[in-house]
Amino acid sequence: MTTKPTIKRFHVRRRAPDDAPTADAAAPAPDAPKAPTHAEQIDAISKEGLTARQLRLARRVAVKNGIEASSDYDAVRQLRAADIDPFQRSSVVDLVNPNKGKASGKKMRIQLPDTTESTFKLPAQTSASASERNASEIRQIQLDIARRRQRKLALLFTRLAVFIFLPTFMVGWYFYNLATPMYATNAEIVIQQAQPQGGGAAGLATMFQGTSMATQQDSIAVQSYLASREAMLRLDADHGFKDHFSDPSIDALQRLPQNATNEDAFGVFADHVRISYDPTEGLIRMEVIAPDPQKSYEFSQALIGYAEEQVDQLTSRLRADQMSGAQASYEDAEARRAEALATWLSIQENVRQIDPGSESSARMAQINGLESERQRLDLVLQSRLNVDRPSAVQVESLRAQINNINDLISDLRDQLTGGAGDQTSLAARNTELRTAEENYSFQTVMVQQALTQMETARIEANRQVRYLSQSVRPVIPDAAAYPRAFENTILAFIIFAGIYLMISLTASILREQVSS
Repeated sequence: MTTKPTIKRFHVRRRAPDDAPTADAAAPAPDAPKAPTHAEQIDAISKEGLTARQLRLARRVAVKNGIEASSDYDAVRQLRAADIDPFQRSSVVDLVNPNKGKASGKKMRIQLPDTTESTFKLPAQTSASASERNASEIRQIQLDIARRRQRKLALLFTRLAVFIFLPTFMVGWYFYNLATPMYATNAEIVIQQAQPQGGGAAGLATMFQGTSMATQQDSIAVQSYLASREAMLRLDADHGFKDHFSDPSIDALQRLPQNATNEDAFGVFADHVRISYDPTEGLIRMEVIAPDPQKSYEFSQALIGYAEEQVDQLTSRLRADQMSGAQASYEDAEARRAEALATWLSIQENVRQIDPGSESSARMAQINGLESERQRLDLVLQSRLNVDRPSAVQVESLRAQINNINDLISDLRDQLTGGAGDQTSLAARNTELRTAEENYSFQTVMVQQALTQMETARIEANRQVRYLSQSVRPVIPDAAAYPRAFENTILAFIIFAGIYLMISLTASILREQVSS
């Protein structure tokens, strides 16, 4: 930006003819002021605020006129002293057309015009025309800028109207005038687990039982099932979901076309059946939307029934597996006990003996009695032999009794520990009987353990049972909940505005990248 040159006004005086000296030249006025020195003139010129271009122009005019100046300010001073305006248009034109002076054959000198009766002065007129021209150009530029701004604002409002306001108006008009009223039925269900009985270690081991953490997996499974295609197909087969949403009274955007595929029906099902799960509270929230309030209630009840069946199905196999395993173990133990009892009875019948301990005790008692009788007979025989002339008949009789007793004791002992021929010893029979008895006792204990295990499995199976409780039961709605015209219109406006802003920013960035 260049500084506007300062135009210095000079007083023009008329020069007298060469042959007629003026009175001023003859006798100067005694009270004339003292002329400023060269340094003062240069200092005054430097304070005028001349630009570098003006100083260079003054130096060039001085060189053209044969004036030797020590500086640019000195060139301005000497030109003004020679009555030459370095910033006059004629001086600049002479610099551009240097042949003008050569054609005249003499050195051209620019002098200021004489004072005339004219009412205008050339420097002032030039300054006024330049100011008017500059003001006119500025006004023209301002008008162009204003016109461009108006044109850009008009284009901006046109784009906003086409891409934002018009689509928003159409969306709002649809929601307020064309959209079919939809009725919503809300319900909340929770899956609960049977509480275990007992405390202590059992309560510590099942600290999470009865909370939402215990049934979280089941709740998520039920939520997934209610939002699946299988639930939609069951709902269509039981209550005519497709036929209801294919009613011609529904507007075209929400109506399901006739003979629609399962995928199309599932899209409508996903939009009108909303299932959510809150893991902190363990609640499954369900909202069923339909054009008819009675149908909305009917669909909601049907889906809750499907959820109950799904909950029972989730734990039925687990409970069946637990009970079947415990039942099979108990039946196997009972069969083994019956077999052991039959084996024990068969051995008792074969050996003709019931209690091996009593039989052995009786035999030992017999042996002990015979041994006592033998000792008595030994004492009697010894007393008979001690006389001088013992009776031979008595001695032989006593000895025969003692031998018979010894044979009987030997036979009894053989029966206890070892048999003769094919006979089985009493010890072997007692061992076989005791083994059969112990086997039967062991199988009886196993039956008791299996019975306890089956009872535990039954309790555990009952604890695994899941219950679906309705914390909020569905109620037939009496007023339409959808469409929410005002909220949907505002949302459409925000979406269209965001899309337009994104596209505009992207286009501006690409345009800037391409131009750079």
